[in-house]
Amino acid sequence: MKTTSMYLKILLTGVGITLFICCHTGKKEVAENPVQWDSLTVNQSRHVAEGDTIPGHSLQINFIYPLDYHDKTVLASVRKQFVLDYFGSEYGDMTPERAAEKYVEDYIRSVRDEERVSDEGMPMEYYEISGNWVLYNRNNLLCVLINKEEYRGGAHGIHNTLNRVIDLNTGRLLKEKDLFVDNYQEDLAKIIVDNIASANNVDNAPELENLGFFNVNEIVPNGNFCVDDTGITYLFNEYEIAAYAVGPVVVQLPYGKVRHLLRADSPLAAIAF
Repeated sequence: MKTTSMYLKILLTGVGITLFICCHTGKKEVAENPVQWDSLTVNQSRHVAEGDTIPGHSLQINFIYPLDYHDKTVLASVRKQFVLDYFGSEYGDMTPERAAEKYVEDYIRSVRDEERVSDEGMPMEYYEISGNWVLYNRNNLLCVLINKEEYRGGAHGIHNTLNRVIDLNTGRLLKEKDLFVDNYQEDLAKIIVDNIASANNVDNAPELENLGFFNVNEIVPNGNFCVDDTGITYLFNEYEIAAYAVGPVVVQLPYGKVRHLLRADSPLAAIAF
């Protein structure tokens, strides 16, 4: 899948995760939202029990989160959203430090519960690598990417990337219904499919199925999107709309292509209209 000009493909050294980072545009530069950040890191590798025959695990966490903001109510809401999206709903009411600590405890316990060996009788190694990045932090909007790669047996690891957009006026997570007019789904789905076809040099969208995509009629907006000064970008993870070999699919939608579907009173209005 070809990426778009909005996203640059980069490789994180030592991790092997492919990310897509928003570019700067030619528009007038807007100051970043005044959010102060903190981070925590976990990097451990060990056997889950005594002896070399017991499966081992490797766990890496690189988590950034908002430390301070002038509106403390918004800060609390955004920080909770960060924890919830990164670690899971069961950790949403915890502090970042406690969430990370509990997550590590639960991960080790789950690996122990899954103690398995490969078909060759060798110990099975488990790993999980995760991190989050701020992609956009302007115009009272905050876009965050969370990436996780894990292996718990099988032919290959599992990769998942999640985008989140937060309104810093309210601290609330923005969903498609907050941005688009009623009954937007069918029109937006067609724009997405046409974009994918164009990026793959395909004249007719159904021909994508010859390239490893599933039924193109079932490709719909999935809520996994990021915003910036140029448009809205959707990301579809492996196996979501295409075979594993196709990889993640990134779809850039310039505001000019979707402006007729956007709500005039949405949090995007200041940059989209």
